[in-house]
Parts: sequence; structure tokens; C-alpha cells
Amino acid sequence: MLEEIDSQVQKLLRTVNQRALQHLDGSSYQVDTKSSYSDLVTTIDRQNEQELDRRLREIDPGCRILSEEGFGDQQLTDLRGHVWIVDPLDGTLNFVKQHDHFGIMLALYIDGKPTLAYIMDAVNQDLYHGGNGWGVFKNDQRLATPADTSLHDSLIAIGRSLVLDNVANLPEVARHASGLRMYGSAAMEMIGVLTGELGAYISYLRPWDLAPGRVLAEELGLTVKSIDDDGISVLSSNFVLVATKRASQDILRLTD
Repeated sequence: MLEEIDSQVQKLLRTVNQRALQHLDGSSYQVDTKSSYSDLVTTIDRQNEQELDRRLREIDPGCRILSEEGFGDQQLTDLRGHVWIVDPLDGTLNFVKQHDHFGIMLALYIDGKPTLAYIMDAVNQDLYHGGNGWGVFKNDQRLATPADTSLHDSLIAIGRSLVLDNVANLPEVARHASGLRMYGSAAMEMIGVLTGELGAYISYLRPWDLAPGRVLAEELGLTVKSIDDDGISVLSSNFVLVATKRASQDILRLTD
């Protein structure tokens, strides 16, 4: 059953992504703001989400859906049964301003267990997927667990406001790393950790930003944990570290 769901979801993501790429010239969609001038939503976000939610209900009947723009099930308070967590366009500001560095993310949790996940690097059309003990793949190529680099030997990504506001001593963490990167998309930053391009990613993450990367990172044996020790819930926002084991230890010593 899961194998068939997985196959159909991969096809769905590629179809939705192709449709989104047709709008990169910016002439055929509307842009609105949500919480601030840098928190954008477009008609493409909404169209993607409606299509993803509709098709997921066909592919996995009886499932429930938590999705960013509100077209899924309202007020989801538990992870009973099959729960899909959907980010229809991650990095919307990048989509609008750069026409690059954005993605689409999905995750399936079954009775609370992180089970399957998908992160589409939209412009490069590379699909990172896996979970359920199957491993993690870039398209059809299985990924190896990234080298267990220390903080000193790693490039790291940290959310902009965390550095600017000196949250949890994170500017000092950045000074101990090989370099600091800010991609502006959880999808792109998660891919960076999964592939070993980044040794760590630290950010406040909403459920749809966290859930897919968590599945794939844990499948590869990477560390996924709360910086503030509040634990991790994919039904709420989290202050999260995703990292190699050594980089995670180094970072947590600096943020204590």
C-alpha cells in the first residue's frame, strides 16, 4: 500500500511542480502579503495547495491534511491515522524575487510516526524522497549519510532574524562555523543538510517547514532536535536544529 502511495505522490509532485514553473516570468499570478511585507503568498501557492490536497485525498482515502494556506483539515490537533503535512510553495519570496531557490514539500505521518517525505527542488526539478526504512533518494539515486563534520568544518544555515536578534547565542555559533549561509527556504536548507553541503540548519519552523525534512534527516541518521528543549511537535512551531551529530554537539554547547 505505501509503495503505491509513494509512487503516485512522486508523480503528483512532478506534475504540480511543472505547472508552477510555467509561471516563473511573474506575469500570470497575484502576490499578497500575510504577516509582513516579506511574508508573501501567491495564487500559485494556493493553486498548488488545492491540487495537492485534492489529489492526496484520492491517492490516500481517509487521510487528513495539514497545509499552509488553509485548504486542508481545520484545527488538526492530533496525528491519528494518515496525516499529510503540505507546503505547496516553500520560499515564496524567492519565487517572486529570484525565480529560483524554492521548493514543494510533503510529509506523511502515520499514527504520529514520521513515515514518508518529499522535498522538490523546484527549478532543478530534483525530488528528494524516502523514509519508512527505505533510505533517502535524489530522484532514483540513493543518498549516503553525510560525513559527520564538526561545526568548525561545516557551512551552516541560520534563519535571518535569529542572527540579527542574537537569539540563543547564534551569532557566536556562526563565528565558529566555516561559513554562514541564508537561502530563505526551508526546502533548500534541508536539502543542503541532507546532501552534506551544510553541516547544520537552525530556524523557527512551522509544521510544513519541519515535517518533511525531519523524516528524511532522521532516515539518514542526522540529528533533529529542539534548541530550546521544548521537544518537537509537527502540529506547532518549533525552534529546530537539523545537523550532523558532531555539529549538533558543538552547537548545543554554544547555545546552552
